[in-house]
Amino acid sequence: MEDPAVSVLKRAVELDEASRFQESLVCYQEGIALLLQVLKVTKDERRKAHYRDKITHYMNRAENIKEYLKKEKEDGKYHKQIKIEENTKGFSYEKLFQEYLNETVTEVWVEDPYIRHVHQLYNFLRFCEMLVKGRCKVKSIHLLTSYDEGNGRSQQINSLEEIRQSLEDFGVTLDISYSSSIHDREIRFNNGWTIKIGRGLDYFKKPQGRFCLGYCDFDLRPCHETTVDIFHIKHTKKT
Repeated sequence: MEDPAVSVLKRAVELDEASRFQESLVCYQEGIALLLQVLKVTKDERRKAHYRDKITHYMNRAENIKEYLKKEKEDGKYHKQIKIEENTKGFSYEKLFQEYLNETVTEVWVEDPYIRHVHQLYNFLRFCEMLVKGRCKVKSIHLLTSYDEGNGRSQQINSLEEIRQSLEDFGVTLDISYSSSIHDREIRFNNGWTIKIGRGLDYFKKPQGRFCLGYCDFDLRPCHETTVDIFHIKHTKKT
């Protein structure tokens, strides 16, 4: 059992030395958990003392990294990358965004060319519901997307208009713009946080059926593989 722990902790140290602190912290935590399992089944007192020393050393380093990342985040000097693997679950909009939606957020910008088809429109609706339910005080949402190029354009326009009218009932205005040249997918909050998702809001797989788990609760919905980058605009170079 020691070999997996050694391998994971070796990777943690490599990532640490490369200043990839967010990833190294995950590896440190995983390696420490594996070492604790080894400690439980070890009978030899000398080896137990050895493992305790190692665990203490790695726990201290992990705590230092945690404090460093916390300060970087508070200062806005922060970049976090999340790699969502194929078919993984537990990545609802709440899980991705709520950490950055504090009480100071009153305005949100969504740039996503693919808010067109029915399931994508529902994705955007679910995102708006999260904003309305959250602790933030969102008053306005700006959506920049592209027109449906097929027969669904009128449905797209009507659906977004329905969402706009519904948001008004909650005191939120929705400003909708269309562009044929938009390619980037990003979400910005007026507290400075920007979230870029490789697939935009449409990173969930189609549910197996309308009465299958995950149809309503996105935490239970399998995901497509994608990458999420989170950073603060204060420390982003303007081009």
